[in-house]
Amino acid sequence: MNENIIAWFEIYVKDMERAKKFYNAVLGTSFIDSGAPGDSPQGMKMAFFSPMENQGVSGALVEMPGVKEGDGQCVNTMVYFPCNDCSVEESRVAPAGGVVRQPKFSIGEWRFCSICADSEGNPFGLFSMA
Repeated sequence: MNENIIAWFEIYVKDMERAKKFYNAVLGTSFIDSGAPGDSPQGMKMAFFSPMENQGVSGALVEMPGVKEGDGQCVNTMVYFPCNDCSVEESRVAPAGGVVRQPKFSIGEWRFCSICADSEGNPFGLFSMA
């Protein structure tokens, strides 16, 4: 059994290509495009951050009619992406069309993080040990 506490995440977006471009610019991530799985709503699109077989936590960008993307103000779920030094990825956020809400700060013994919003207004965090 996989011991990760979180098994999956989804970030809802309004413009799939813009969101993929944003995360590629900030994290260097290449996406795996997928059609809608199973009985998913018509018009649903998915782009996976990593292969489904990944034993770590994986997730996808999802564009689906009727589902609102984040507004960047209210945090319902926060996803943190690992980095070697979150200030590096943080420096790419604004040029890629996002907003840095809280620049890199110490979280004590748990190290450092930055709080940002993506090109769709969704909040996300960057986490690093340095």
